[in-house]
Amino acid sequence: MSQACAAKPLGWEARLGLRFERAGGRTVLADRRHSGPLVVQKALYPEGDAVCHAVIVHPPGGIAGGDRLEIEAALDPGAHALITTPGATRWYRTSGPEAAQTVKLRVAAGATLEWLPQETIFFEGCRARYRIEFDVEPGGRLLAWEFACLGRVRTSERFASGEAFQSLSLKTGGRVHWTERGRIVAGNSALGSSVGLGGHSVFGTLLASAPGLDAGLAAACREPRPALGEGAVTLLPYALVARFLGPSAESARDYFSALWRILRPALLRLEGTEPRIWRT
Repeated sequence: MSQACAAKPLGWEARLGLRFERAGGRTVLADRRHSGPLVVQKALYPEGDAVCHAVIVHPPGGIAGGDRLEIEAALDPGAHALITTPGATRWYRTSGPEAAQTVKLRVAAGATLEWLPQETIFFEGCRARYRIEFDVEPGGRLLAWEFACLGRVRTSERFASGEAFQSLSLKTGGRVHWTERGRIVAGNSALGSSVGLGGHSVFGTLLASAPGLDAGLAAACREPRPALGEGAVTLLPYALVARFLGPSAESARDYFSALWRILRPALLRLEGTEPRIWRT
């Protein structure tokens, strides 16, 4: 075997860089760079020119051992983008190297980002490392969620083996104000503990950072309850944080969608009309 073949890395390496800007009354996808199998095929405008919807597509359909994915998006002043995915992000079983995905999102003053991907599924036997960073300048607005499933609930697959590391952080005004890190190891007692996941297989976080957050809006967000599982809402000086813990990805999505439909009109002055891709 040649030295070149022996040095060939395992897995896909893919990068996607996006920049949104305001042009008159329209948000445009001004810069779109990609390498490897990670793309945004088309900018969509189901709500009119002011909001650009972008659907991130990963053609292989899942993240396998050795894959390295990087996503970056920057919103210039006045731009408004809603970024989502056409389906769940799947982290596949591997007997070799871990897989990694890093997401970095920057929101300028006066810009608005809605980061609303569908669920992440950590398959049994995966080795996953997922990091997402939100950087919001003063006067910027962010509505975002992330929710994950351990195993495939619909097929009764449990997370009996594998490991997943997940990190989320929110920087506002140049300072990291909120961060959480979790290392989930199959078989660890924390998965069943009341101070851990309590035996549940689905967990998630919703973040809102924008001018206009107050106690009244937090109280309104405490009224919806998940159909299955538990939800909680906390108002911090710099953000509203909602959490979900339960047995169902559908319940997590419905709960966060209910909160989004409260927050979007209050903070963005827009109705909470779900992207059609979520129902296809």
